[in-house]
Amino acid sequence: MELRVTESSEDELSIEIAGEDHTFMNVLKGALLEHEDVSAATYDVNPEQSGGQTEPILTIKTEGGVDPLEALEDAAVTVREKATSFRDAFEAAA
Repeated sequence: MELRVTESSEDELSIEIAGEDHTFMNVLKGALLEHEDVSAATYDVNPEQSGGQTEPILTIKTEGGVDPLEALEDAAVTVREKATSFRDAFEAAA
């Protein structure tokens, strides 16, 4: 997975996530929206309306002085923990 920051400020981050699609982006966005200091999380994968963009761009807005990069890290940990929990439950049921 290749990441490239396209915009960054104190309370907003836009990051291109190469090679991903709606499946992963929706999971990551959902984990971000569970974070109490994330006021908005969205992504765009529409190249025709984005000046030729071909990779999804995730945009995160935070409040309360929380660094959006830290919120993204927290969300990634949450996704990993949920995936591990699901795998363990699946293996136990099989």
